[in-house]
Amino acid sequence: MTPNPYLWLIPVLPLAGAAINGFFGRQSSKKAISTIALVFCGAPFGLALWIAFGFSSAAAPYYFDFAHWIRAGSFQADFSFYLDQLSLVMLLVVTGVGFLIHIYSVGYMWDDDGYYRFMSYMNLFMFFMLTLVLAKNYLLMFIGWEGVGLASYLLIGYWFTKDSAAAAGKKAFIVNRIGDFGFLIALFLIIRHFGSLDFTAVFDKIQPLQPETTGAGLLTSIGLLLMVGAAGKSAQIPLYVWLPDAMEGPTPVSALIHAATMVTAGVYMVARSHVIFERAPGALMVVAIVGALTALFAATIGIAQTDIKKVLAYSTISQLGYMFMACGVAAFSAGIFHLMTHAFFKGLLFLAAGSVIHGIGGEQDMRKMGGLRQYMPWTFLTMGIATLAIAGIPPLAGFWSKDEILWKAYNASWVYWLIGIVTAFITSFYMFRLLYMTFFGDYRGAATVNSHPHNDHGHGPGEPHESPWGMLDPLVILAVLSVVGGFAGYGNRFEHFLAPVFQAGVAELAQEAAGTGTEHLLMGASIFVALLGWGLAYLLYYRLPQLPARIATNLGSLYRAVANKYYVDELYAILFVQPVVDGSATILWKGVDEGVIDATVNNSADSARHVSDNLRHMQSGNLRSYAGWVAAGGAVVIAYMIWMGVR
Repeated sequence: MTPNPYLWLIPVLPLAGAAINGFFGRQSSKKAISTIALVFCGAPFGLALWIAFGFSSAAAPYYFDFAHWIRAGSFQADFSFYLDQLSLVMLLVVTGVGFLIHIYSVGYMWDDDGYYRFMSYMNLFMFFMLTLVLAKNYLLMFIGWEGVGLASYLLIGYWFTKDSAAAAGKKAFIVNRIGDFGFLIALFLIIRHFGSLDFTAVFDKIQPLQPETTGAGLLTSIGLLLMVGAAGKSAQIPLYVWLPDAMEGPTPVSALIHAATMVTAGVYMVARSHVIFERAPGALMVVAIVGALTALFAATIGIAQTDIKKVLAYSTISQLGYMFMACGVAAFSAGIFHLMTHAFFKGLLFLAAGSVIHGIGGEQDMRKMGGLRQYMPWTFLTMGIATLAIAGIPPLAGFWSKDEILWKAYNASWVYWLIGIVTAFITSFYMFRLLYMTFFGDYRGAATVNSHPHNDHGHGPGEPHESPWGMLDPLVILAVLSVVGGFAGYGNRFEHFLAPVFQAGVAELAQEAAGTGTEHLLMGASIFVALLGWGLAYLLYYRLPQLPARIATNLGSLYRAVANKYYVDELYAILFVQPVVDGSATILWKGVDEGVIDATVNNSADSARHVSDNLRHMQSGNLRSYAGWVAAGGAVVIAYMIWMGVR
């Protein structure tokens, strides 16, 4: 490994931007706020590019030991950063796409009263995500992991005066804690049996071990627990329910967190832990099955959604399922390749959806859109490119990465391939459905457009209009990347680049030549189903627009079940939410009211006043307040680390 003295600046710069805007933004001009947010987010992207130009597939990993952190007997964990081929890909995606979304946010959120707060949260999220990506050990990764959970809570519930937004933020926070519990138990097992959380040290000890082909051993248990954590963060069955509700946040949040960065953290963690999963085939099979089922399940829900952002939310869940299916068949490079291309076209889809919402004053129901291509030609062009890319139409980016996953899935089992190809057909159908409902036909919205302070903001009454170029420039850049980004994988170049990380990839490349005929046949099938989905959407939503309503009526309860997301949220409410809430209320009544308060009052009124006054100040009952204290505590710890590093 080679030391790199600049590596620590990449995550610290966004933290500085978040602190400056957070503390001084209220008194600053919006121009100053924008400059701080963009400079402290763009600088890490520039540094990442500079490092990338000197990095090759054969380069040794970079590292930087920022400060000594924890020492307990033989166990130690340092505040250290690490950059290899895998984390470099993630670094470029997070900083590059994140910077474009920050630029877009300036125009999109300019009129919002809490603009400084929003840009501070965005920079804070970038800090935690970059910490997660560059961590040299599981403990520092977990700090970033929890940090992005906190930042996502703040951003999803940004319009906290809306009950739905506040509830969505809490839902994301709580569901992610369930997954994080599994992640923590896995870390405890790693410490107990391998004495370290450093990636290199742990993987060097696991490397000589034989695969656990009989029963569920230690590595299988660790792999399954890691997958629980990944399922929470990356919205896989059964912990996917938070992500659709997270669309309550501003559209730039949806693009940043739920398309390009945070939700891919679970995929990155599984890929980073490939040494564990390769020796736990049972856990690897669970990853593949969960990914395949999630891909198909979420795609079917996307067919019947009418909220433009909800369609993209379920599409994100489905595409993440594709990535997990790839990792589950040990095609880690293919999964990361799709992660990269997905960041381009899904980030573009969300930003283009935000441009549509912005241009029609906050409306998100596609049934009230239509004919918008004449009002928003650039938004239509860029969203059309993204739709072609996600549908898998060659030669756009999504075609290359999706085809690679389907080929690897077929080599593992025809069942995975069949689920993948059906999902590809459904994906093409619902994405072109979105395009036709939004941009074709006649405009079905109100004669005038009304803005609302808690909707995605338009410019007030008037007919639909195109977004300003400050918002369109990122769309155009992402559209170009959605066209050319897939060529990074041409001739297995992407897999060759990641080969030093996934050593098994080198042997796999040598086996590919023998199956080129079958691969081309499967490629043809993939293109055919993409075109078939496009054709069906064209027929139903352009040529015969009255037909979908009749089909929905004829399908009756089946259509209602799909439109209502198979009633999973309602089922969870009955099985988990209500018993917990009712049980908590009973405990509070019996334990606190009768056992503490009544007893205290009976014994001493003064004691009651004293106890209740202390409890009132300590326990506000406000989750946002608790999150603020967590952030403040984290800032103190980080400041201490910086001080120790400087010393």
